[in-house]
Amino acid sequence: KCTYTPIAALADGSHTIKIDASDYDGNAAAQKSVTCTVDTVPPTLSITAPADKLITNKTAITVKGTTNDKTSSPVTVTVKLNSGAATAVTVGSDGSFSKDLTLVVGSNTIAVVARDAAGKTTTVTRTVTVDQTAPVIKSVTLAPNPVDAGRTFVISVEVTD
Repeated sequence: KCTYTPIAALADGSHTIKIDASDYDGNAAAQKSVTCTVDTVPPTLSITAPADKLITNKTAITVKGTTNDKTSSPVTVTVKLNSGAATAVTVGSDGSFSKDLTLVVGSNTIAVVARDAAGKTTTVTRTVTVDQTAPVIKSVTLAPNPVDAGRTFVISVEVTD
């Protein structure tokens, strides 16, 4: 048994290691080789929808994005909504993916994780708020009141939401 440590770290990408061995009598073994891939970079992950900190009145939403890893493909993607389980999402050959979600009223946290074949991960989190409460008009005032026709007047409205 022997070990070998390279003088410098191997660069990301594919490497072939060749092994030669011979004994003291000059008998050489057939050369063997092994290929390995070095990957120190996590996959790219871009979420195109929804926008972070989105406020909407709809509970149905679609998470869309793209991912890639030039060294350790394929990349897998999972999407987790709030405290639910992470769900695997199909990633197309171009790296695109989408996942329909049903949000709850209030704040929702969406975590998208891309994992390459080397186990490196990239996570993007989006917060989306569902607000289905209509605003309330508290008061409306007109100044001056009464108003002469053709004169300037100010309408003030106080609204709570």
